[in-house]
Amino acid sequence: MKLLSVAIPCYNSEAYMEKCIKSILPGGEEVEIIIVDDGSSDGTAAIADRYAEEYPTIIKAVHQENGGHGEAVNAGIRNATGLYFKVVDSDDWLSREAYLQTLTHLEKLAKGSETVDLFVTNFVYDKQGATHKKVMRFNRFFPQEEIFTWKDMGHLPKGKYLLMHSLIYRTQLLKDCGLELPKHTFYVDNLYAYEPLPYVRKMYYLNVDLYRYYIGREDQSVNEQVMIRRIDQQIRVNKRMVDVYSEGNFTEKHLKKYMFSYLDIITTVSSIMLIRSGTEEGLEKKKELLEYIRNKDRRVYKELRHSLMGRVMNLPGKSGRSVAVAAYKISQKFYGFN
Repeated sequence: MKLLSVAIPCYNSEAYMEKCIKSILPGGEEVEIIIVDDGSSDGTAAIADRYAEEYPTIIKAVHQENGGHGEAVNAGIRNATGLYFKVVDSDDWLSREAYLQTLTHLEKLAKGSETVDLFVTNFVYDKQGATHKKVMRFNRFFPQEEIFTWKDMGHLPKGKYLLMHSLIYRTQLLKDCGLELPKHTFYVDNLYAYEPLPYVRKMYYLNVDLYRYYIGREDQSVNEQVMIRRIDQQIRVNKRMVDVYSEGNFTEKHLKKYMFSYLDIITTVSSIMLIRSGTEEGLEKKKELLEYIRNKDRRVYKELRHSLMGRVMNLPGKSGRSVAVAAYKISQKFYGFN
């Protein structure tokens, strides 16, 4: 069995996917690279096949009809044979030294007596044109280089949460929990970083800046104008997260607190994008989202409305919406996203 499977979802990625692939190859035979060509119409498939032919014991090329990022991740999980599993988007890459350190620690854990469900590292917002690269680190909140549980972690403030880029799951956990991301839907990385968490018991944190998260392409899904155009998909993800949290049977209060905080963030993002759309339709969709939450679980609705972010996002009138937008811009600048 390989130590780690790395899935690379690709859609028309010929311009940048090789940088991503080459950053993962230093893992050698311990790492399985699964390049998922999600129905590309450019040279992506040919590049995937060329690398699979050149590295037959390391790289698999998987070709499928276009199903979106979530279905590409699903294909990666289905084809993974490694003990651990990571997703690296085709326009991102891994830092070599941090990657080699990560593999060393994964190998040590694999040989140990305890099973680790989730391995966490830092990631870097590699924003195009930015002289200062924002790094999402967790060294003040997680025990370092030791196995820990939810009750051992510190309180994560609103700007600190686990995105896909930080996560390496135990592969069998993803298969056992039945994770199936929706097709043709953007922003499913939030579901990937959310739905499996109730199944996670033991974790390990390594304080290295492993993942380089590129931000800067105009067509990128996190671009604000793109998010507004795709707001229905953001809402779809938001509602599914509401369902997961509402239906969860939490025995660990620290996990429940963290999952509520994450849901609060995503609901805030949905709300602010609907406000930023500047349309009556957007404001109606914001009301409809809140109504969905209230109908699903009145307790969760009240908690979201009465959180600090919820109160700011739902200030009445045009002036209230202006305050919400201003608060969002401050957070955006401070945390370096979008």
